[in-house]
Amino acid sequence: MSSHAGAQRRLTVPELIARKGGTPLVALTAATAPFAAIADPHVDLLLVGDSLGMVLHGLDSTMGVTLEMMILHGAAVVRGSSHALVAVDMPFASYEESPEQAFRNAARMLAETGAQAVKLEGGVRMAETVAFLTRRGVPVIGHVGLTPQSALVMGGFRTQGRDEASWPAHVEDARAVAEAGAFALVVEGVVEPLAARITEAVAVPTIGIGASPRCDGQILVLEDMLGLTTGRVPKFVRRFADLAGVGGAAIADYAAAVREGRFPAEEHLYR
Repeated sequence: MSSHAGAQRRLTVPELIARKGGTPLVALTAATAPFAAIADPHVDLLLVGDSLGMVLHGLDSTMGVTLEMMILHGAAVVRGSSHALVAVDMPFASYEESPEQAFRNAARMLAETGAQAVKLEGGVRMAETVAFLTRRGVPVIGHVGLTPQSALVMGGFRTQGRDEASWPAHVEDARAVAEAGAFALVVEGVVEPLAARITEAVAVPTIGIGASPRCDGQILVLEDMLGLTTGRVPKFVRRFADLAGVGGAAIADYAAAVREGRFPAEEHLYR
């Protein structure tokens, strides 16, 4: 648990809404208490993203992430933080069936994690569900553009908006979710001018990932920006550190110390 947990007040939904057009919102994903504690003093929003299925559990996509997994990690992030607003992704098949299903699962997630909001994917088709949740006291972050849970339908993780004729539909998706009550929108994997247009079209903050610097904030997957993920890194990711390299070198040093009898040394023993 964070040593500063409980020492300060968390940011609130109205405070994030008020940042529309102001100082950019800083957001990161988090899935564990230690990383939540490290990120918490520096960010406004910690999102427990279903990307944890891939970066922590080795899944090929987010499709296999369960409600129980999100609750487990969501509770850990809440325990490890005290400043940032914490939102938790609703995993695939936990909200699409009906607004009532979405409310049951969202209420359970908030009750069992202590988080302040949920995030769900989809535009016009999910507006009714967003309205149903927000009317019942569940704060919602929307997610438009590239929606990973729909990757099978989209034919993979494809940048959205390359054909300008598709722009009005994406803008309408964003407007529908915002007008239904979402207090913020993640805009993922869209061409830059479309992301800027979406930001201008909605009254709530947009949080870009592979979008535009003109969004009202930015988010990255924590493991991506720290250099902890392997394989191809998306174009929109900037690696701000190489923790995999640092950690690998430290483990190699530990292994050598054990094999050469240099660890444990006298100062590590109980006499």
